[in-house]
Amino acid sequence: QLHLVESGGGLVQSGGSLRLSCEAPGYGLDFLGLGWFRQAPGKEREGVSCITSGGTTKYADSAKGRFAISRDNAKDTVYLQMNALQPEDTAVYFCAAGLAACNNSISTAEYNHWGQGNQVTVSS
Repeated sequence: QLHLVESGGGLVQSGGSLRLSCEAPGYGLDFLGLGWFRQAPGKEREGVSCITSGGTTKYADSAKGRFAISRDNAKDTVYLQMNALQPEDTAVYFCAAGLAACNNSISTAEYNHWGQGNQVTVSS
């Protein structure tokens, strides 16, 4: 059973940085696409970034130039480095995993394993 455990969220001032981590203890992520999504109050969950099993990355327009996704297969962990954070980035952030995910787009439909969510709050 794949269990994704997230960490690294919190409160940061506008312009600050945070790094989210998502690990799957005891479960190899090598062959899975991995993604980060977020959901703000009253809004639908939206894709932020994803990375294929081969290391190809995709970003939502809102994340381009500010966020960076990476994966460490040896540690079964995926990261999301977030820089220049703005109040509109405030949301619950979720990591997700899926076989062949991220090959076409950053879509929730491609993922069948989800983390518990981690709150990120950016103050102005």
